[in-house]
Amino acid sequence: MAVSVNNVVVSTATGSEQNLGSLQGQVLLIVNVASRCGFTRQYAGLQALQAAYGPQGFSVLAFPCNDFGAQEPGSVEEIQQFCSTTYGVNFPIYAKVAIGSAPFDTLTQSEPAGPVAWNFEKFLIGKDGTVVGRFKSAVEPDSAELKAAIETALAA
Repeated sequence: MAVSVNNVVVSTATGSEQNLGSLQGQVLLIVNVASRCGFTRQYAGLQALQAAYGPQGFSVLAFPCNDFGAQEPGSVEEIQQFCSTTYGVNFPIYAKVAIGSAPFDTLTQSEPAGPVAWNFEKFLIGKDGTVVGRFKSAVEPDSAELKAAIETALAA
């Protein structure tokens, strides 16, 4: 069964609630992020994906998480400032989450099911709101595998 995010409610950086179903029609890449991780440099690649595919209806959604190695200790404001200043990030950064809460409690039910293993795990969401791909932390944003999956989802 396809896992859908259309009924998942998350908190924005300002604390308001957003139903991810409101983004239906877009291709989304949901990522758990951390500012003090060995993978933090992936912000640059995520921003490159946003710049390349954003005009076609694509968006990266970043969810800061301090669950792995306490590598995201800052406030949402500090995280946004760091990402903007260091990597030029202009995609949405949401409120900090625990990895067992929304949206990851739903996303981890998609195949291959199982818990998020580390920071910068990526979930690709198709235009209909269903999970169409899952990529481990070591899969770089500029990898051929991830770009091909995004292009396929955009073309669907």
